[in-house]
Amino acid sequence: MDIKSKYERRVELASGRDKVELLLKNCKMINVFSHKIVECDIAIDSGKIIGLGDYEAMTEIDLKGQYVAPGLIDSHEHMESSLVTPEQLARVVVPKGTTTIIADPHEIANVCGLEGINFMIEATRNIPLNVFFMLPSCVPSTSYEHSGATLKAEDLKTLIDEKIVLGLGELMDYPNVILGNDQIIDKILLADRKIIDGHSPLLTGKDLNAYVINGIKTDHECTNLKEMEEKLALGMYIAIREGSAARDLENLIQGVNPQTERRVTFCTDDKHPGEILEEGHINHNVRKAIAMGINPISAIKMATLNTAECYQLRDIGAIAPGYDADLIVIGDLDKLEILQVYKKGKLVAENGKALFEVEKPDISKVRDTVTVRRITKDDLQIKLKTDIAKVIRINPMSLHTELVIRKVSLDFEGRFITNKYIDIVKMAVIERHGKSGTIGLGLVENFKLKGGAIGTTIAHDSHNLIVLGDNDEDMLQVIEKIVAMKGGIAVASEGIVREFLSLPVAGLMSDETMEKVAEKISAIISFIQEKLGVSRNMDPLMTLSFLALPVIPEVKLTDMGLFDVNHLRFLEIDVEED
Repeated sequence: MDIKSKYERRVELASGRDKVELLLKNCKMINVFSHKIVECDIAIDSGKIIGLGDYEAMTEIDLKGQYVAPGLIDSHEHMESSLVTPEQLARVVVPKGTTTIIADPHEIANVCGLEGINFMIEATRNIPLNVFFMLPSCVPSTSYEHSGATLKAEDLKTLIDEKIVLGLGELMDYPNVILGNDQIIDKILLADRKIIDGHSPLLTGKDLNAYVINGIKTDHECTNLKEMEEKLALGMYIAIREGSAARDLENLIQGVNPQTERRVTFCTDDKHPGEILEEGHINHNVRKAIAMGINPISAIKMATLNTAECYQLRDIGAIAPGYDADLIVIGDLDKLEILQVYKKGKLVAENGKALFEVEKPDISKVRDTVTVRRITKDDLQIKLKTDIAKVIRINPMSLHTELVIRKVSLDFEGRFITNKYIDIVKMAVIERHGKSGTIGLGLVENFKLKGGAIGTTIAHDSHNLIVLGDNDEDMLQVIEKIVAMKGGIAVASEGIVREFLSLPVAGLMSDETMEKVAEKISAIISFIQEKLGVSRNMDPLMTLSFLALPVIPEVKLTDMGLFDVNHLRFLEIDVEED
């Protein structure tokens, strides 16, 4: 059927001159346009909503007064952070009501470049989940680290016109945006009249004006109401993030009111498999917002229509004629109890279970991505001139860190050693892409780890090998295990690797099911918390992986050294050499 015939057929069906394929009867429809709950029937044909009202159909389903809402949309997600490949993510999140994801594949792009982006695109083609892509704008995220790839505007140009590509992913290198860096400008020009995502933590005043002036439209890095208010006033959309390491909903939901709610969306950004399985995906954001006093229709609107309009997705986000029949059937509205999920009019999930099968993607072009020279104990030594040092202090449940000055313990040769009475441990970031071979060393406070080491090839966003521990022997064991696995997560204690997870896909994802991955992650985290003393109020793996990200204040560690994010400079650990 040609396009004109398809349009004529829809008019014929909408006017009631012929039977539709499916009629959902006796619905309490969430109308995100009128902000009302409407009792009606929903007519569906060829994956589209044909009309609302009394229609004849070949198949009728009586929903007996249950609520029906548009499918939920994640406005900003790095799918790689689920630690599974896209089809496995779909198998879990679709039954939780997510029917669309706006994905930024910059994690795998930092390891594998265009090959990684193409892998993600291909892996999402035949799953009952819309995945739209934002092209990674910062590969690497800054020039202060070594990544596995570099993507310039001319590289991204090969994909910008793809139908499922909506625009440019989060511009994390906000200092160079403000300075008018030529390469950044080229990427912004490439995405002209498309969507450009932002990443501007704590940016304010004229710097914020300079950041948004060329069309940056969104931000998911807000952490306080004043920041949120200023950005909303400049016309930005604010994506309220509820992930694993960063949970901003409790703070920011207080800034949602009838005047602001249409410019607010929900996102997960980075969420580990255990949390997805246990508490949910975007349905968790909606449920939590309702529990905190947000009107259920408003909360659903933020998870549907707002995101669709922000990203100019005219076929999704609402229940109305011409929209895709991406629908969720809800029992208890306040608890957002999702009973069924329809994708383009087909029942794809029921009672929390997927009704579709998935096939594993071909990972041959995105594996074997860890190339590290042999690391010795000498490579891990931090030699200081005095016992006063610069230290990274972490804040549990936040990606923001602090630069603090602390008195530390040294051996007789002036090398840092841990002290059981002082909560400071050693960290190393090791270039793992077979390029520079550089190693950055630093000190970390408030991780509260004793008697072991943990490490991973998930180190945002260049994804070098990051390892943290209170003794060199366990750190070396972790490094050797991760290199042998060609990427993954490992924890060691008393010179023995105790728990590990192989991540063969770019050192970021497993090719197993999310349930199996979550089980392994649970065992790793349990060991870290129960045997190594790390607080249960912190996700140790997610927290560790962000300690290498030099675009979130205040201080981080890259493979090139200790980095002051606020002033864009490397620091000596010695205080007297600053």
